Amino acid sequence: MHPIVRLVLQRVGLGLVLLLAVSVLIFLGTEALPGDVAQAILGQSATPESLANLREQLGLNVPATTRYFNWLWGILHGDLGTSLTNGSDIAADIGKRLGNTLFLAFWAAVIAVPLAIGLGLVAVRYRNRWPDRLISGMTLATISLPEFVVGYIVMYLLTVKVQLFSPIATISDGMTLGEKLYTIALPVLVLVLVVLAHMMRMTRAAILNVMQSAYIETAELKGLRPFKIIARHAFPNAIAPVVNVVMLNLAYLVVGVVVVEVVFVYPGMGQYLVDHVSKRDVPVVQACGLIFAAVYIGLNILADVISILANPRLRHPK
Repeated sequence: MHPIVRLVLQRVGLGLVLLLAVSVLIFLGTEALPGDVAQAILGQSATPESLANLREQLGLNVPATTRYFNWLWGILHGDLGTSLTNGSDIAADIGKRLGNTLFLAFWAAVIAVPLAIGLGLVAVRYRNRWPDRLISGMTLATISLPEFVVGYIVMYLLTVKVQLFSPIATISDGMTLGEKLYTIALPVLVLVLVVLAHMMRMTRAAILNVMQSAYIETAELKGLRPFKIIARHAFPNAIAPVVNVVMLNLAYLVVGVVVVEVVFVYPGMGQYLVDHVSKRDVPVVQACGLIFAAVYIGLNILADVISILANPRLRHPK
């Protein structure tokens, strides 16, 4: 078997095992949540008989091991279960919410990825000079603040002081693309600020590591312009670590949007998860947690595969 095929299969297999382990942790974590969903649905005035009947109806009196395997079997067949609070199909509810989250993450990535790579190239070109120090200082400032702090600062500046945008980022199917982009401008800006610093600094570090190579010295001796050397010779050879960090941040854009969605009341997966955590709707929490984990693990596997394919020693084994 070709080394690349073997390594790719190993990464995929490891990802599936990890996802299975995460599903166990998610189930155990939701089982350990305090309170009783039947009590939350019926209220404090519910009688013991009504509580017992509802628990039996919801299947809460079944052993935890049996419920886990029933849940896992349903997931393998595309059934995420039914919401305990409103009886709706979780897969149908999540489908629209996940689409909104991916829409938000996509536009944040469209801005953040090329901007981070461009700033990384500029920082390397003017290494240890004022442009490099300015870019590094600004990115360090944004990466040091939690998402909700950045969100409230942006909201205060652009909705209260300047009044350019609305603090509520609620989109609907009837909106045009332009209206949707205008509505999500603030959460996209916050997500870009949050992930930009990490991608830029890793791009800078990866290119600087390649700049020590002998072929870079050869290019310099040929009299090529510094930025041309960085962009055409150093950056392509630093693409593997850059792709890794980009994929990790893309995974964060999908998985880590919970706080940003709550701050801006955005109708995505994060807001959906938080709403049902407060109601102790365990099947919804489990489904959202597993989808977030699958996205994160999947993008990490994709990053590993791209790194493997970008390795010339694996593509052309002796």
